[in-house]
Amino acid sequence: MNNIKTVFTIKDLENISGIKAHTIRIWEKRYNLLQPNRTETNIRYYSAESLLKLLNVALLNKHNFKISKIAQMSSEQILTNARELAFKFAVNDEAINAFKMSMFQFDKVLFNNTYNKLLHKKTFRQIFKEVFLPFLNHIGLLWQTNTLMPAHEHFISNLIIQKIQLNTEKLEYAATNTDYTYVLFLPDGEIHEIGLMYLNYELVLRGCQTIYLGQSLPLNNLNYFFEGELKVCFVTSMTVQPYDDKVHGYFDEIDSILKGTDHKLIAVGKRAMEASELNYDSNIVTYPSVIEMLDNF
Repeated sequence: MNNIKTVFTIKDLENISGIKAHTIRIWEKRYNLLQPNRTETNIRYYSAESLLKLLNVALLNKHNFKISKIAQMSSEQILTNARELAFKFAVNDEAINAFKMSMFQFDKVLFNNTYNKLLHKKTFRQIFKEVFLPFLNHIGLLWQTNTLMPAHEHFISNLIIQKIQLNTEKLEYAATNTDYTYVLFLPDGEIHEIGLMYLNYELVLRGCQTIYLGQSLPLNNLNYFFEGELKVCFVTSMTVQPYDDKVHGYFDEIDSILKGTDHKLIAVGKRAMEASELNYDSNIVTYPSVIEMLDNF
């Protein structure tokens, strides 16, 4: 597969591992921890094996292994000690490292094996909050530094989505919370769906009636829900859309739609918070994240 990333710059290693490039160079020179190849113009580049080794070294170092002691270990010993540490204490860190490698190598088997191992220690809710969310936040940083391609994000996002869908389908569905019907959608042009899908899972888990509409929905599609007698709570997640200059106008339009009704809107995400200080005539609530919404639910 041509999109598999097999060569990494030292800046890639810094972005992925969190270890500064300057520190990596010191570890190379002083301890011979990594052996980079070089281009004809003498620029360092690293293999996927070097990346994995650095992730394990960073894990050990974070948990009080001195770098001088790590340097005396073979690559196999570093891997073994990292796994033992992860089994005892650092499950989340080791899993996030494995998900990073799965993403860059398009390795579905590694992803599923790592996820299944986590299930021996955690519930799905714990995995999402303690592992998937930090991992997804890190992906956002990698995007900003041009360390990964859209193919990488799409691959790993779809695997996480599959787990959310699977766990939602497993729930013994019974609507016991009937105050509102929750209609979940993303704004027109918004495709970042994982947070909204997890919200749907949590609402179903709590006995709520949900209608999941998914990505990129024009606001006029919500008109249908004003024709019946349903009392609706619209829920949306705003990662990229609406763009900066259109956020206030978007909320003004929602406000005019909801005004005079018993319906309400919950909006989460950084775009939603750009309108958090506005005054509305209707019932509109904003939260910076999915978790903060659930904490206040």
